[in-house]
Amino acid sequence: MSIRPHSILLPVGMTIVVLCGIRWFTRSDVTIAASPASAAIPPQVSGDGESHRRAALVTKYCSDCHNADLKKGGLNLDPAVAGSVTDQAEVWEKVVRRLATRQMPPSKVKERPTEAEYSELLNALSTTLDAAATERPHPGRTQSIRRLTRVEYQNAIRDLLALDVDAAALLPADEASHGFDNVTVGTLSPTLLDRYVSAAEHVSRLAVGCAQRVPGGETFRIKPDVTQEEQVEGLPFGTRGGAPIRYTFPRDGEYEVTIRLSRDRNDEVEGLHEPHDLLVLLGGVEKKAFVVKPPPRGAGHNDVDKHLQLRFPVTAGPHVLGVTFVKNPSSLLEYKRQPYEARFNFHRHPRTSPAIYQVSIVGPFGPGTAGDTPSRRRVFVAYPAAEAEEIDSARKILGALLRRAWRRPVTDADVARLISVFAAARRDSDFETGIQAALSAVLVSREFLFRVERQPESVPAGTVYPVSSLELASRLSFFLWSSLPDDELLKLAENGELSRPEVLAGQARRMLADPRAQSLVTNFAAQWLHLRNLDSFTPDGRLFPDFDDNLRQSMRRETELLLAEIVRQDGSLLSLIRSDHAWLNQRLAMHYGIPHVYGSHFRRVTLLPESHRGGLLRQASVLAVTSYATRTSPVLRGKWVLENLLGTPPPPPPPDIPALESAAVAESLPVRQRLAVHRDNAACASCHEFIDPPGFALEGFDAVGRWRVSDGGSLVDASGGLPDGRTFDGVDGLERALTERPELLVTTVAEKLLTFALGRGIEYYDAPALRQVVRDARRDDYRLSAIIVGLVRSAPFRMREAHE
Repeated sequence: MSIRPHSILLPVGMTIVVLCGIRWFTRSDVTIAASPASAAIPPQVSGDGESHRRAALVTKYCSDCHNADLKKGGLNLDPAVAGSVTDQAEVWEKVVRRLATRQMPPSKVKERPTEAEYSELLNALSTTLDAAATERPHPGRTQSIRRLTRVEYQNAIRDLLALDVDAAALLPADEASHGFDNVTVGTLSPTLLDRYVSAAEHVSRLAVGCAQRVPGGETFRIKPDVTQEEQVEGLPFGTRGGAPIRYTFPRDGEYEVTIRLSRDRNDEVEGLHEPHDLLVLLGGVEKKAFVVKPPPRGAGHNDVDKHLQLRFPVTAGPHVLGVTFVKNPSSLLEYKRQPYEARFNFHRHPRTSPAIYQVSIVGPFGPGTAGDTPSRRRVFVAYPAAEAEEIDSARKILGALLRRAWRRPVTDADVARLISVFAAARRDSDFETGIQAALSAVLVSREFLFRVERQPESVPAGTVYPVSSLELASRLSFFLWSSLPDDELLKLAENGELSRPEVLAGQARRMLADPRAQSLVTNFAAQWLHLRNLDSFTPDGRLFPDFDDNLRQSMRRETELLLAEIVRQDGSLLSLIRSDHAWLNQRLAMHYGIPHVYGSHFRRVTLLPESHRGGLLRQASVLAVTSYATRTSPVLRGKWVLENLLGTPPPPPPPDIPALESAAVAESLPVRQRLAVHRDNAACASCHEFIDPPGFALEGFDAVGRWRVSDGGSLVDASGGLPDGRTFDGVDGLERALTERPELLVTTVAEKLLTFALGRGIEYYDAPALRQVVRDARRDDYRLSAIIVGLVRSAPFRMREAHE
């Protein structure tokens, strides 16, 4: 029998095996191919002429991919010959992903499928995989015990005790994995436990407002690269510099505030050339006005700010303490002459006016009183009128706290354990001290610090089972709020109602409309988009002299406001890429060259096409965190696009590859020409040909996100491309490419959200659920709520696999 490649279909058991090779052997009276590639086609897509056509397409293009040596990328089709698509789901999910991103066959292959053929191939494989997943769900398994992250701890304290604390000052940062810091949180070292104990003591003392033996205090230091020449948002108009400090005063009493001014390396107050008025405000009300004067000729600056100290009474609870200068008027001419906005150090950015360095708050002096604070109202739901009533009051207080803190109904035995802690502390002090001790015990308890998902004893290993309603409530609240379930969610969980799909979807929509859903912006998106890296981004001051922390924070705020708008208005995820407006303040607008935007507050600004602004790819925050201190990086930017928008992260670089900076390349050359050195290296070319093109499309923006037309004296070449072979020019072309096939972006965002929601990496068996989420969301214009509701109703979110 004459055998030709790509043309023969022979039955092997229940599977049709496609033969595409040149060397053959016979097994069980059936001829099969040994090498180089074979593709197992599911029985569901074989049996008629059209199915055979689809099978031939898979054979042809999968073998092309195999022959291109994609085994190096982790895709090997040989094992798939042994069984059906569903038996080799992991391999075929990789094929589906490669087909979806048009990486199979490789872009260099001349004969590529048409879009119609791609659709057929994807439908043939995904239909089979999805049907198998529906019949036999495989939700994976989250960790049984997961510690609250630092952000979750801070939000939990806020919602449990109506108390805002800075968890970054109390706890160390969490280590990230799979892009998020809530993945590797299954352990608690002795050192970290000590930090949690100290944090619990601090929080409980602040919440209850017990008297202290000595006055406490805290010092707030303004970052050294903050320019303090203009009004700061949160402080009155007509002022400049300083900071609004949000501080919770533990008790009614008298507090002392001490202010120190910023000095240069010669220990002189920089910018102090004339008298300046300095104001101390509490809740916007002036408490004291100081005058800061230059020292007499020949005298030092040691005593210039020595008098900036005052005491005044403050009621317990949260207040905003403002420390700022009265702004001297500036003429328009001086404003036009001013070369840079950044003014924060003597050598490169000399200040024209003095600035605040730090503010210290100490107190209360004297015993004071506990006062009436939001946290005390939250804690003391009962209060004894006599000593005989203390135990009953303590039971009511602790029962209410435990239910929220432990995210479940509490028993008398649970409360009794805390009552013993209360009673031991009460013997040596008063009722409130006993409550404080018991509250500290709650905050270091396992059931507060850890989210525990228990496997039912009756469930055999390997069985899939739904998580309990209470565990589902915690999954939902920590996903959308990074915090505890509220009373409504807990009540539905306790009644068993939350497990109903329509109730679960309704709660997801309600929680998205709650202000606490802002954590999707400040926690999830800040990690997904690498916004947290902005704090460590400090460009070269010689090349970018107009960069300061004011600009850095404005960059971050622009992106946060775009994301918050989508959450608040339930917008389409496609608005992340293409937007006709931006959120700007004066500092950022000047950086972008957009006129007529004044003041420190952010506002929605409709954009003209020539502004070159809008979606994520045009925002300075993203452009800066994907750059180096001295130049742009198409590699970092391309990797960011592939990983965070297309879901096709590049493979890690081979070992012993020299950095670009170490190569003998003229630094004056544009980055594209410098990177050509790596692409000329065979060891580097395969990766750089994949990574660089999306990054090149963003070369119209410099390392701090400003628009440019030249680089190093040469016109910018912003021609770019994607791994699927599409080419385009500039950010406009990249945006069009991303929105032409929106399912790629939406799938990637859904994967990131599911990773964040479950606290584990995405596996091949999650793909059918994600495809269903994207299909359903397409009908609703890919709105955020459609994505979220689809995820929380999916098998990976609602179910779990039993282990031994």
